[in-house]
Amino acid sequence: MTVNINNLTLTTPLPTSAKNPVALEMKGSEAIAKYPSIIKVLDDGSVQLSAPTKGASSKSTRRTRCEWSESTNWTLASATEHLNRQTMRLTKVNSAHKVVVSQMHVRGDDGPPVKVFWNKGSLTLGFRRTYNQATPTNMTVLENVPLGAEFTVTLQATAQGQITVTAKCNGASGSCGPLQFDKTWSSQRFEFHGGVYNQVDQTETTPADDGSICIISTLSLTHR
Repeated sequence: MTVNINNLTLTTPLPTSAKNPVALEMKGSEAIAKYPSIIKVLDDGSVQLSAPTKGASSKSTRRTRCEWSESTNWTLASATEHLNRQTMRLTKVNSAHKVVVSQMHVRGDDGPPVKVFWNKGSLTLGFRRTYNQATPTNMTVLENVPLGAEFTVTLQATAQGQITVTAKCNGASGSCGPLQFDKTWSSQRFEFHGGVYNQVDQTETTPADDGSICIISTLSLTHR
């Protein structure tokens, strides 16, 4: 099945320019055409995303990513159900063995309400019940997700602010939720993200070959 990220926004581990070290963002179609070293469509239609640990990052972090995001924001009340379903596998992971693979992000804030991590062979979740909550509540969605194994992560948000995260791998499944947002999220605007976002800070001694690579074989984003 072909994964179409042409109209999504891709955040890359490349600098915006020689004078601007902040991570370059562009449409998926443009990134595929210009930067095959970090994003490429494979023969079977799946998409490979690569994020070396040493590279360009956003202003608020020293961590790199190669991550798609929706180009249009939405509110919880704009649809009965918001769904992000991504099937993928990690073919390489950074030295910390921890990488964000899926997110529900909020516009204009560094504290996303939902983050799904591949963390040393398990899929774990960080959840913020309240907007701008300093420390998320952490929980395990699914254990025994080996490096190289295909897995599916589904993020579901309802108009009432109920969040459910499910995962499947090698015939096993796990779920967290429904988790309830409080009312502080009701006026916020969101977008789904996915791919690889390294959870290790780069330093001057970071090896050039350290980083994470994923292959996304199916991707479905719906708001209905």
